[in-house]
Amino acid sequence: MAFNKRRIVVTGLGLVTPLGIGPMYVWNKLINAECGIRQLAPTFQNIFEDSPVKIAGIIPRKSDNLPSPDLNNEGKLDMTEWLEKGEKDRLAPFSQYAMCAAMQAVKDADLNDFNGIDKERVVSTGIGSMDDIINTNETFSGNGPNHSVSTACTTGAHSIGDAMRFIQFGDADIMLAGASEAPIHPLSFAGFNKLKALTQGYNDDPEFSSRPFDSKRSGFVIGEGAGVLVLEEYEHAKSRNARIYAELKGYGLSGDGYHMTLPSLDGKGAYQSMSRALKRAEMQPEQVDYINAHATSTPMGDAIEMRAIESLFNINKSSDNQQLQKRISVSSTKSATGHLLGAAGAIESIFTVLAVNKNIVPPTLNLENFDSKSNLKTTKLDQFANTTNSYIISGNETGILSNPQYITAIDYIAKRAQERQINVAISNSFGFGGTNASLVFTKI
Repeated sequence: MAFNKRRIVVTGLGLVTPLGIGPMYVWNKLINAECGIRQLAPTFQNIFEDSPVKIAGIIPRKSDNLPSPDLNNEGKLDMTEWLEKGEKDRLAPFSQYAMCAAMQAVKDADLNDFNGIDKERVVSTGIGSMDDIINTNETFSGNGPNHSVSTACTTGAHSIGDAMRFIQFGDADIMLAGASEAPIHPLSFAGFNKLKALTQGYNDDPEFSSRPFDSKRSGFVIGEGAGVLVLEEYEHAKSRNARIYAELKGYGLSGDGYHMTLPSLDGKGAYQSMSRALKRAEMQPEQVDYINAHATSTPMGDAIEMRAIESLFNINKSSDNQQLQKRISVSSTKSATGHLLGAAGAIESIFTVLAVNKNIVPPTLNLENFDSKSNLKTTKLDQFANTTNSYIISGNETGILSNPQYITAIDYIAKRAQERQINVAISNSFGFGGTNASLVFTKI
């Protein structure tokens, strides 16, 4: 089984997010420009009164009893529907989220009873902790090797990329890959607030708080949840007539240990992870249609990623200033969910897979005043490429924009989703300490 001959496809998805639970429920909320960021008090009562930050991306729970247009409680989490009472009592919240997402993914992949599947070749990777991995393997009777990943905000992406390689190297045919995070706790808020990483100006207007690429962005919003994908060897998936969402073709990693929290100001880490993922996928930058950016809504982080994207995906304009024949769409779905830290790369990979599958680019909410000036006076991206891109901000209303006219190479999708052909997409994840990963998903 040669390394480069085994293809990996996505056959199952599971989501627990601030927009709700279930991949298609969450996707519909996302592309209809809904936001899962809200005030902490209704769900976490008498806990955050002294915190300067009083908002988060919070999973909707049936126990919240909050006003909802979904009168039947669709999309709300009730762990008693997923776990036995004894299991629920002994598992930490992030483990519960991981199990819920994993169960969804297995059901979505039509693997409920694993009939006809060699359980010695079914494994899990990186969903939160060793407890999660053991629980998942026990629940689904997978007996293959397991693997745990903990790499800050890149955990989810690393988990998926590592799972890809397990299959490529012939160690498994099916992998459950993803990540889970339950960070809503006063200590987490205090620590990130001490680092000046959290926005504090939107406690009364939480839905406007996460605004990647916008000139008024002031920090990220903590979110909770989990995402799990079923990755499967292509021939194995075909043999059981599995539904295939997309192919995972590339995985790139880099390290740029510049600062405890900041990426390297020259953008080299982001540039290298994206370029290495494309190299592994045997693709060129101009083949990419969509990038799900890591952009968390911090002033420096977003600017550095923007400049890295502009450098790697530089497409020169024609001399007669005609419309470009190719453009790349960029958005950050953290505007709708907040930043799920270790789980971010997992849920955003699922959003990227669905973007490829559905030919819809999800929007960046609250992108009202695009920050075209990155304010990085020390940036040295010209060592990689000369950036000559211009910008267009597509979308000023909610709903899906069909057949837009493009005049730019890099199109930052604002406020409403956009229909377009997406054959190749990248999901970026960049973590504290300079740990970076990019994943390339394509149509099969």
